[in-house]
Formats: sequence, C-alpha cells, structure tokens
Amino acid sequence: MIDATPAEPPIVVRVGAASHTGLRRRVNEDAYLAQAPLFLVADGMGGHDAGDRASAAVVAEFAHLVGGPSLAIDQVRAALRRARSRVEAIASDGRAAGTTLSGVVVADVGGVGYWLTVNVGDSRTYRFAQGVLEQISVDHSVVQELLDAGVLSGADAATDSRRNEITRAIGAGSEGQADYWMVPAEPGDRILVCSDGLSGEVPADRLRDILAEESDPEAAATRLIHEALLHGGRDNVTAVVVDAVHVAGYDDVYDTAPAGARQAEADGDTRPRAGTRGDV
Repeated sequence: MIDATPAEPPIVVRVGAASHTGLRRRVNEDAYLAQAPLFLVADGMGGHDAGDRASAAVVAEFAHLVGGPSLAIDQVRAALRRARSRVEAIASDGRAAGTTLSGVVVADVGGVGYWLTVNVGDSRTYRFAQGVLEQISVDHSVVQELLDAGVLSGADAATDSRRNEITRAIGAGSEGQADYWMVPAEPGDRILVCSDGLSGEVPADRLRDILAEESDPEAAATRLIHEALLHGGRDNVTAVVVDAVHVAGYDDVYDTAPAGARQAEADGDTRPRAGTRGDV
C-alpha cells in the first residue's frame, strides 16, 4: 500500500502580496508568485508588451513548480534556464525584453527548513527577524558596484542618476547569472520580496516599522504599497510578505546554525557557511 499522506513542508508559511502600477506608469511590468513553496517578484524592462511579457513569462515558468513541500536548487536553476529562453524568445520579436527576479524558495536540507534565496537584478529580498531588517540579496546595479568600490557613499546612492542601471538581468542582452544563498529559517521570520518601486521609494527604517506594526502579511503588503505611493509612486511597486509559522528541524539546529549565519553557498551542505555566496 502506498502512503498518500502529503509530506509536511519544511517551512509552514502565511503569505500576503500586493502590486500597483504606481502613479506615473500606464502598465504594470511587475509580476509575482506567492504560492508555496515559491515567493518571487519579477520587474520587467523594455516597456509595454515587452517588459510585462518578460516578467509574466518568468513567473509562469516558475509557477509549474507550485504545490510541493519544498524545492532543490537544481530545480530552481532549471526553471531559471527555461525562463531565460522564454524571455529571449520575446526579445527575438525586436523588443528589448528583460526582467529582474528575486525571492525565496522553501528548501529542505537534511530535514531542516531553509530559505533558498535567488536574485538577478535589483529587485530585493529582505529578512525581518527579532526587530532587525536585513537585506539578503545584493543588487546587481551600477550604484551597488560603486558602493562596493568605495566610490559612492550610501547617502548619495539614493539620488545618484545611475540608480536604475542594472548589471544583470534575465534577457535584455544580459548573460549575468543568478546569485543563490541558503539561509536557515526560524519560526517568526518575515521575508519581504519587492521590486525597486518599493525599495527605491521607502527608506529601510520605514519598511522595518511597517513590517513590525502589521502582523497580518496581507495587510503588511498592502500598507507597503500604500507607503510607496505616498512617497511618489514613480514606478510599478510590488511586495510579497512571507511569515514562517513553523520550521522543521529548528530545535535541532538552533545551536549550530543560528539566524546570524546569513549567507551560504547553495551546494547541499547541511550547515551554512557564513559570508559566502553562490554565483551559479
């Protein structure tokens, strides 16, 4: 007899999501996926009938993976390759289609729940835990490279004229690959995935305050969108908020893999190696 009981996911979540065209755009080129085990945001580039098609195509490709308790990094890599091919097919019509992609996937490493984080471009993934908001992803942008080189200060980055220039994308002539991180999950984690229409309008301390004040993820996502509009709403804006309700194996790894170990190569290790990133 085959046991048909579905496997319990390594991270049980509550999720909320919201998206808005913004106050200056006619078309929303953002797309998102907020169904376990995937929570992703794609910000399209190339204008109507190019950027919106590109972001939608990427999300549609990953949507085929919805429904399982968790995913392995090889499944995410394969979906990303297929998504890139779909975006390149759009561009073959003469449109310079492209999109960013950022977010988390629920992963199981030796029976322990992890956030498998993926990023291409300048959409962002944050983790809010114990009152601290931390950006997990690293922007693939000209401004980020200037910050890393010490040429530009953090205070100047928000107003720099190059802040919308990205160095990696899916499509748009870019061959840049995704970054991956494995982050050990804890009960009470709150993940925020957003397009730069949110992070570019709302300061990090305000994002933190809203995530702290709104206990319901749907209410938090809606309020974040409203805050971006209050700050000008110059771009499409999307927010996905994911709460970890239960994490498998948490008690077993608390002493050896605390939440302070924020970055690790997604290479199947049972414990993260702090301070490293997988470029795949």
